[in-house]
Amino acid sequence: MAGADVESSQIRPVRARAGWRARIVLYGFTGCGKSTSAAILCELARKRGLTVEIVKLAEPLYRLQHAFYAAAGLADGGAQDQALLEVIARELRRLSPTSLVDDFLRRLDEATADVVVNDDLRDPYVDYPVLQRDGFRFVRLVCAEDVRRRRLAGRGDLSTVVESATTVELDAIAPDHVVDNSINDRTHLESSLAGVLDRLL
Repeated sequence: MAGADVESSQIRPVRARAGWRARIVLYGFTGCGKSTSAAILCELARKRGLTVEIVKLAEPLYRLQHAFYAAAGLADGGAQDQALLEVIARELRRLSPTSLVDDFLRRLDEATADVVVNDDLRDPYVDYPVLQRDGFRFVRLVCAEDVRRRRLAGRGDLSTVVESATTVELDAIAPDHVVDNSINDRTHLESSLAGVLDRLL
């Protein structure tokens, strides 16, 4: 989720864990296939005999969404309410611009996997520089706009934000690799991601 810029001195130093093989961020517009690609990357890493873990920046947002629904006497069923998530993220960043990335770093410190994957980076001004300094490499997922909208419509989210203000500045994140996911062909996507993984290991 996008947030205000902060001085680099406000962001605490990052401690990289010795022994990790790759830290990978998959980013892009909602509906471009980030979660699917993360699952495929996990499969590919395991086939190579590596341990792998997905660590999400937005984990606190999902917990708070669940609390909102519980307070309303409703169940979210594990689905995303994108409109609510954006409100929660905005208010968290108003209170503390580094709140999400600080929580992410605490959980990253506990990760013991050879490969760590993140699939929900959106903010280029606070979160991106921290992940960049921590050794993450950035893979942008792109797809045709009509394909993206069809995928969003079929996701079953509690609410959908097709044109999100939180992703308008994704171009400020410099990709190390770009993967086009316009074709609904898992084999093609797997081949593209396998090539990326082999170059990053």
